[in-house]
Amino acid sequence: QVQLVESGGGLVQPGESLRLSCAASGSSFSKNVMAWYRQAPGKQRELVATSPNGGSPHYADSVKGRFTISRDNGKNTVDLQMDSLKAEDTAVYYCKAILPFSGVTVWGQGTQVTVSS
Repeated sequence: QVQLVESGGGLVQPGESLRLSCAASGSSFSKNVMAWYRQAPGKQRELVATSPNGGSPHYADSVKGRFTISRDNGKNTVDLQMDSLKAEDTAVYYCKAILPFSGVTVWGQGTQVTVSS
């Protein structure tokens, strides 16, 4: 059974950077589609970035040029580098995996990111 554990959230000031990491269990990681989502208070969960199996990353328009998703298939991790953070980036960030063949979706528990002066 695949499990996802996020880390790296915290409180930063506008303009600063933060790096989130998601560690996955299981042997199929390299075949998973991995993604980061976020959910701000009172808002729906939204896609931030995806890292397809062997494909190019995709980013939400709101984070293009500021956020970078990267994966290490040898370590079963997917990271989200967040630069030039804004107050509107404040949210709980979730890691998501879409498993190969079954299409089953797995979510992490989330990590809080707060951008405030």
